[in-house]
Amino acid sequence: MGKIVARKETGKLCFDFRYLGKRCREQTALDDTPTNRRKLMKIMEKIEAEITLDSFDYGRYFPNSSRAETLSKRALKLQGGYRETPLLCEFAETWFAEKEIEWRNSQIKTVRSSLDRHILPQLGEKEVGSITRADILEFRSSLAKVTTRSGKKLSASRMNHIMTPLRMMLNEAADRFEFSSPYRGIKSLRVPRTDVEPFTLEEVWRIIDSVRPDFRNYYTVRFFTGMRTGEIDGLPWANVDFSRRQILVKESLVHGEVVDTKTDGSSRAIDMSEPVYQALRAQQRVTGAQRLVFCNRVGNALDHQNVTKRVWYPLLDELELSRRRPYQTRHTAATLWLAAGENPEWIARQMGHTTTEMLFRVYSRYVPNLTRQDGSAFEAMLRNAQQDPDINEEDSEEVSHAR
Repeated sequence: MGKIVARKETGKLCFDFRYLGKRCREQTALDDTPTNRRKLMKIMEKIEAEITLDSFDYGRYFPNSSRAETLSKRALKLQGGYRETPLLCEFAETWFAEKEIEWRNSQIKTVRSSLDRHILPQLGEKEVGSITRADILEFRSSLAKVTTRSGKKLSASRMNHIMTPLRMMLNEAADRFEFSSPYRGIKSLRVPRTDVEPFTLEEVWRIIDSVRPDFRNYYTVRFFTGMRTGEIDGLPWANVDFSRRQILVKESLVHGEVVDTKTDGSSRAIDMSEPVYQALRAQQRVTGAQRLVFCNRVGNALDHQNVTKRVWYPLLDELELSRRRPYQTRHTAATLWLAAGENPEWIARQMGHTTTEMLFRVYSRYVPNLTRQDGSAFEAMLRNAQQDPDINEEDSEEVSHAR
């Protein structure tokens, strides 16, 4: 750590620090006073920070120093010993250390995996300031050739998630080292529309009636609340309010760890329908002494992948229903509520959406005449008006003018 010291001979303050393995002492014309020490210490802290980030220019701070001739940016460039900006692998560690305090453990693991498995092996030895738009596009193209353990190619969504840390790092480095980010103008890959294939109410009852008895309550709650997998698997009894007939969604199970819900909108109170209320009462007699509502025999959280493979898919096969991800239970709840004529704003709150936009954009095609935009509602109104024997001539004129 650099420091500010006073020379005995002159009583003047000077900088004392190490740079590129050398001890550097640079004298100033300032007297040794508390005010001057504070002033120089601020400069010293800035120098130390720039040295750490490999952006320190000796000649800029001390242009009249004899060392400026050998340690300035230009001189070091000519000697082949200076880099304009740090290597991406170096900057990535600084950036990651600064950002991880903002993230959940699950996001930390995801970003770390993207860095170690994809970004740094290909771009880590490049200076952040030398990475070009072509380098970024070439890297993204290489991701399209990666195969997962199951032999599948990476999805567009997964590739976008891998590219996100690279975009964030390059934009941050551009701000710090004052260059134009090569990532600007590169758009994310287009992700196909959400796969929505809800079950009909008849299919829902077939599933609930046929599923293993120890999972009947579980799937009843899933189908009639629209809870996400992590939300129902991480639901504690403390968040089940039988007196108000509500489920309080405040936590979610992510990679085996219970964490707070992702957004303020996700934190919500779901109203219990009668089937849900009865299912939870029945489940209370089974796991009421445990912390989690739905758990294994020793009280630990369910392994959703195991449940999907051993319970969900075999049941769909047995009932000769097309295989669909368990997440379709959430889509099913939304379409059933809409088809029943529930208030879209109430449905949005139950689902954890901040607006009703997604409801109409994603689910409207599964509910006949939901948005009343096919003209049938208006036609029905006209037919009813024409068939009403009480309508008088004056009213008919008003209807005619209204047309």
